[in-house]
Amino acid sequence: MNDMMPALYIGHGAPPLLDDPVWSGQLRSWAGDLPRPKAILIVSAHWESAPISLTASGAPLVYDFGGFDPKYFRMTYETPDATALAQRVAAMMPRTEPVHQHASRGLDHGAWVPLRIMYPEADIPVLQLSLPTHDPATLISLGERLRPLRDEGVLIVGSGFLTHGLPFLTEFRIDAAAPGWSQEFDAWAGEAMARGDVDTLADYAHRAPGMPYAHPTVEHLSPLFVTLGAASRPDEPGEQVIDGFWMGLSKRSLQVA
Repeated sequence: MNDMMPALYIGHGAPPLLDDPVWSGQLRSWAGDLPRPKAILIVSAHWESAPISLTASGAPLVYDFGGFDPKYFRMTYETPDATALAQRVAAMMPRTEPVHQHASRGLDHGAWVPLRIMYPEADIPVLQLSLPTHDPATLISLGERLRPLRDEGVLIVGSGFLTHGLPFLTEFRIDAAAPGWSQEFDAWAGEAMARGDVDTLADYAHRAPGMPYAHPTVEHLSPLFVTLGAASRPDEPGEQVIDGFWMGLSKRSLQVA
C-alpha cells in the first residue's frame, strides 16, 4: 500500500466553527476521503516563533481566544505521543537551524479546532510546528524539507484563513456577505491555485487585489506556503476542496499531491 499523503491548506475558523454544520461537514467529509494518516504535522497561523519550535506531546491545549461560550474552554483533544515525529522533524532541519522542542506548549485553536472535526477520535499523533517567518520563499523551502514525511504517512497541514481582515468586518454572522476585498482576494488566489502559479501567490503583497484589507497581518496566509513547498509538483494545480465564505472571510482550502 502506498502511504503517500497529500498536503493541505485549510481555513480553521474560530471555535464556533465546531457548531457550524455546513463547514464542519465539509471538513469531516474531506478527512474521510483521505488515506488515514499515521501522524499529522500542522502549522497554524497562531504560533509565530523562531527558531522553529515544536509542541510538547501531552501538553494542555492553548485556548488562544476570548469572548466565546465558556464550553470551548473546557474542550480537550488528547492525542497519542508524537515524540517520534518530533525527533524526525528535528533531524530534517539543517544544523544551522536547530529546532526548539517546547516543554509545555500544546496545540492552539488553529490546530485543535479543525482536527477535532476531521479526526474526532483523537487517535492519531499530532505535532504542531511554529511559523518561523512570513517570507514565502523561506516557508516554501521549509515545506520542501518536510516533503519526505508524506512518503512516511504523515499528513502535512497548513492552517490559516485565505482572507482574514477582521478589523474591517462589519457583520459577525456566519452567513454575512463577503466584503469586496475578501471576494477579490479569494478570486485572485483561487485562479492562481488553479494554474499552479506559486510565483504569483508568493508575490501576493504586490499582485493581490484586496490588500492590505484581506491580510492586514499575514500570519493566516503564511501556512499556505509551507503546504505549497510540501507538494510533489508545486507548479501543478492542486484540488480546491472547499470554497465559499464564513463571516465574510474566504474559507477556500487546498489539497496538493
